[in-house]
Amino acid sequence: MGGGRTTLRPASHEDAVAVLSQRPSTRVGLIAGWGRYPLILAEHLHNRGYEVCCLAVRDHADPALARWSTRFAWIGLGQVGRSLHLLRTWGVREATLAGKIHKVTLFRPWMWLHHFPDWGGVRAFGPHFLFRSRDNRDDTLLTTVCHEIERIGITVRPATAYLPDVLVGRGPLTPGTLARAQWKDIAFGWRVAKEMGRLDIGQTVVVKNQAVLAVEAIEGTDACIRRAGELCRSGGFTVVKVAKPQQDMRFDVPTVGTNTLEVIAAAKGAVLAVEAEKTILLDPDRVVDLAVRNRIHVVAITEEDIAAVG
Repeated sequence: MGGGRTTLRPASHEDAVAVLSQRPSTRVGLIAGWGRYPLILAEHLHNRGYEVCCLAVRDHADPALARWSTRFAWIGLGQVGRSLHLLRTWGVREATLAGKIHKVTLFRPWMWLHHFPDWGGVRAFGPHFLFRSRDNRDDTLLTTVCHEIERIGITVRPATAYLPDVLVGRGPLTPGTLARAQWKDIAFGWRVAKEMGRLDIGQTVVVKNQAVLAVEAIEGTDACIRRAGELCRSGGFTVVKVAKPQQDMRFDVPTVGTNTLEVIAAAKGAVLAVEAEKTILLDPDRVVDLAVRNRIHVVAITEEDIAAVG
C-alpha cells in the first residue's frame, strides 16, 4: 500500500452490469464470507457456465461452496498474499466479494494465531492494526482488500452485477397498510440510519415513537434487533436498514433474509423497512411468508417515499 492513502472510485452497479454485458468472462474469483449469499451466488454462476474460483474465509464461509466451485481454498483473514497468489495461479481476471465478515473476530483473543497474516497481510493491514495510522472502519478495510486485488490486475466487481435480480424493488412486500405513525418512524429511522452510514458505523437502526432504541455497530444487525427487543418489551418497533450515502456496491451491501425476519419476530418487531434497489433480499418467498405469519410489515423504500412522509 506504500506510505500514501490510495482512493478508489466506488464502482456503480450500473457500470458493472454494462461492462459485464460487453465483455463476458467465464472465470470469477469469489471471496466468500458468512451467510447464504455466497452460496446463492456460487450456484448461480456455476449453473450459467462460469468457473467459480472460491476463496472461503475460515470460520465464516459455508463448506458447501466447494460443490459449486471449480477451484476452492480456505483462507485466513490475514492471508492476503496467499489469496492473491491463488487468484493469479487460477488465472482469475475478475473477482467479487460476497458474504459477511464478523468484525468482532478481529477483537477476539489470539485471533491472529488462527487467521495468521502472511507478508501480504502485514503489508496491507499493517497501517490499520500495527501502526495505527489508518482507521478500521468497514469501508476502509474493504477498500484496502479491493485495492490489493486490483493492484495485481484483477478487476473487483459488485456481486450484484452477476445477480442483479437479488436487489429488492421499490414497494411493499407484504399486504396491509402502514399506519401514519409507522411511516413517521420509518422516515425518522431512515434519516438516522443514513447518518450512521455516512459515519460508517452501521446500516441499521431500530426506532419506536420516533425514539432510537438501538443502533447497529460492530455487533451486526441481528444483535442490534435483539437489543431493541430487550429494551422494548412491548414490541411494535420499526427496523430500518439502508445503504450508506457513499455505498460502494462492491462490498458491504445491506442484506436481509429469513434470519433477519426470525430475529425481528422473536423480538416482537412490527415493521422492516429497507432501501429499494440497494438492498439484497435473499429467499424472498420465504421472507414474505415469515413476515405474513408473524404480522410484520416489510417495505422497500426510496428517498422519495421519505420526502412524501413530510
